[in-house]
Amino acid sequence: MSHLSRRELLRASGAGLLALAAGGALAACGDSGSAGAAGGDAETGTVTVWSWATAAAALRGVVPAFERDNPGIKVDVQDIGNPAIWDKITVGLAAGGQGLGDVLHIGCDYLPGYLDKFPGGLADLSSFGADAHKDDFAKGLWPVVTGKDGHAYALPWEVNPLGFFYREDYFGKAGIDPTALATWDDLIAVAEKFRAANPGISLIGINKAANPDPDLDFVQSLMQLQGAFYFDLQGRITLGTPEAVRAMDVLKRLDGAGLVADAPGEQGWATLMKAGKLAVAPMPAWAAHYLEAKFGDQSGHWRLAKPPAVTAGGKRTALVNSTHLAVAGSSPRRRAAWKFVEYALTRPASVNSMFTAGGVFPALTAAYTDPMYGAPSAYYGGQPVLRTFADLAVDGGDPTNYSGDYARALKLAGDAQTKVFLKGGDPAAVLQDAAKQLAQQTGRSIA
Repeated sequence: MSHLSRRELLRASGAGLLALAAGGALAACGDSGSAGAAGGDAETGTVTVWSWATAAAALRGVVPAFERDNPGIKVDVQDIGNPAIWDKITVGLAAGGQGLGDVLHIGCDYLPGYLDKFPGGLADLSSFGADAHKDDFAKGLWPVVTGKDGHAYALPWEVNPLGFFYREDYFGKAGIDPTALATWDDLIAVAEKFRAANPGISLIGINKAANPDPDLDFVQSLMQLQGAFYFDLQGRITLGTPEAVRAMDVLKRLDGAGLVADAPGEQGWATLMKAGKLAVAPMPAWAAHYLEAKFGDQSGHWRLAKPPAVTAGGKRTALVNSTHLAVAGSSPRRRAAWKFVEYALTRPASVNSMFTAGGVFPALTAAYTDPMYGAPSAYYGGQPVLRTFADLAVDGGDPTNYSGDYARALKLAGDAQTKVFLKGGDPAAVLQDAAKQLAQQTGRSIA
């Protein structure tokens, strides 16, 4: 649900996911060619890093050890702010790289657009040895940072596996074991039993009118569970494929079973959650601390499981978004910048120190051997939720190609979902129409 974006969480969450352990005791990308301001490969000097909020603070914590181990390189981490960082990066890339930081923190929904629109704007990290780390991150992330030429233009930092948070007390009252629900159809099948035991309680809340913004996180996650999205890895439009239709159909049938509450406006979902009106939160790793921080009076009631599959025997893991560190192609210190990126993101000690400091859930799978991932959380009834998310990240998911036309796809998908909710639209018809409109707007072919 778009009630709180991943970036908003990074701006506001403070302590981050590690508080769970302590308290319990954002695709194939475009080609990046040779255009843009000429950079240099100096191995020393001062490297400027652009990030925001808690992520920037976490990066600063790595700097002393890095500077000790890499004499001749100094690092200046700057909190550019969010969403200000996206404007600054875009303006800098449009100006041929002028004024950019050396290292850039970039979300998965921005990275492919930058690569498509600004060839050469980001440095080819494969030329510095990045491919040696290809298998070090959650499965499905490497294609997200790889261009059409097969080279890497960033390294994964954050990963957000999809989780299935549920109210153990509500399901227990209905005599339903959510961990035994293998598919969303299984959940729909027990809707009447659930509602009889929990009058006035819905499963999920969605802003049906998409006002002020489209509320597509849930249907997108259902697509990603099937290895699908709005575009395939070749950039073709997949908005009208059977996988997308199945995702929207699940949503329509959940609504028809009386399991979807309308959550209008920016605070609709939070209002329903605060009132205890929702029994499920199909949300990724960043939400674990958010639920605890925002709805503390519900401590002990929430649990976490693998999300149900969309089809019988289908996948129950999806990586719904991620963030990355890239090096500006215009940087005169590209090798020095790469050294910092590699040091920060490929060493368990570094990524776990950032996680401990309140940073993002690490994409580096070697990090998960740390005992903190097995620590119980009182908020989740003693469940080690970080271990659950670590296991989901190891399982990985299919890569998601946001492409440079994600904003257009998002608008059309939002319109389609609203037609299903408010006008009784047929999922197949509205999505196929949306796919045709997207093809007309972008010139892309339909898969």
